[in-house]
Amino acid sequence: MNPPQNERRSRKRVAARVAVTIEPAEGGAGATGYTRDISSNGIFLYSDSRLEQGSELEMVLMLPAELAGGERQWVCCQATVVRVEKEAGRAGVGVAASITNMQVMPEAAG
Repeated sequence: MNPPQNERRSRKRVAARVAVTIEPAEGGAGATGYTRDISSNGIFLYSDSRLEQGSELEMVLMLPAELAGGERQWVCCQATVVRVEKEAGRAGVGVAASITNMQVMPEAAG
């Protein structure tokens, strides 16, 4: 079976439902959501908050073990929204974002 011709991803995405905290880079109200899938350079998530294409975001989430060298890790990501989709049957929106920077967060001691 051949891959789809319109596939533009440069890295493999991992299907994972992970809670994510979202802060707009421009300030304003933060949001929460959950991921559908994630890679080292892209993410698709669902949120009840309105996010706009082109928006810069900062997100905090637990990176799945498949992308974190075998152990889950907390990360802080900076990303740019590339697409916003209204999902049929969902109250919120689906958001595709390109991750521009990802930093592992230190574990809390104790």
